[in-house]
Amino acid sequence: MANLLDQLKQMTIVVADTGDIQAIEKYTPRDATTNPSLITAAAQMPQYQAIVDDTLKAARQSLGASADAKEVATLAFDRLAVSFGLKILEIIPGRVSTEVDARLSYDTEATIAKGREIIAQYEAAGVSKDRILIKIASTWEGIQAAAVLEKENIHCNLTLLFGLHQAIACAENGITLISPFVGRILDWYKKDTGRDSYASHEDPGVLSVTEIYSYYKKFGYNTEVMGASFRNVGEITELAGVDLLTISPALLDELQKTEGTLERKLSPEKAANANIDKISIDKATFDKMHDENRMAAEKLSEGIDGFAKALETLEELLASRLAELES
Repeated sequence: MANLLDQLKQMTIVVADTGDIQAIEKYTPRDATTNPSLITAAAQMPQYQAIVDDTLKAARQSLGASADAKEVATLAFDRLAVSFGLKILEIIPGRVSTEVDARLSYDTEATIAKGREIIAQYEAAGVSKDRILIKIASTWEGIQAAAVLEKENIHCNLTLLFGLHQAIACAENGITLISPFVGRILDWYKKDTGRDSYASHEDPGVLSVTEIYSYYKKFGYNTEVMGASFRNVGEITELAGVDLLTISPALLDELQKTEGTLERKLSPEKAANANIDKISIDKATFDKMHDENRMAAEKLSEGIDGFAKALETLEELLASRLAELES
């Protein structure tokens, strides 16, 4: 009998949610995603020290001997996610998602500039922008920035997505892909209700992604839905059939080791028969729906803060390593 991972790959594109290159080699996903927390974790692994060191040395060479250590570390920080992305693209056949600095999440123009800068780095290394997804937080400002980038054929992945209003705004703005966060939604509901667990079929994160997927397929949007941030295998199997799923190495391993029959739960045919009302989203509607969705408002803010703190940790890590290299 086939394992669950092999069966899942027959109905859904499997993406590795990690900066660990060895894990990507092991599970052979089509695509890969990273975020500041994952890059920070990978940068502290001994096997990736060379990537960090090479990035720091290149930053020093770019700025010259007169630049202070903070300037060098800041430039290296800007380049490190791309350095990992380039290594990942040597392994996978598809796309890698590289995240814009989370501290720019409410600044449309700065996000646009950073997205262009990331693409320029990849293109300078000989990688086509078709293989890159610029990862941006799903604030109203972030969605508007992504809309501009998409018109320049720079494809985007809108992350930290917790509500239908965010998903509809992304689809109406022609965004390539969204990443609704299943596990973080579950975390919020468990804390808010005091419940220890939810059955997979009633998991609030699963229900949210199912609602978004059904809405998109019902009304013919091309934006892809990639479920993300999983806490258990049950959440993944309940979303079998969704466009993409980005999964951590630990859960990829569990899927690979588990045999059984995997039922397809989501399909365009099922979605076509769903009883759904169409909603048009402008900023006023977006803000109203966001304010009314306490979970989405809290988790978006919390997620941006968490990624920003991971970036600050990474900056400190790079400054410390640069001092070691130049001592």
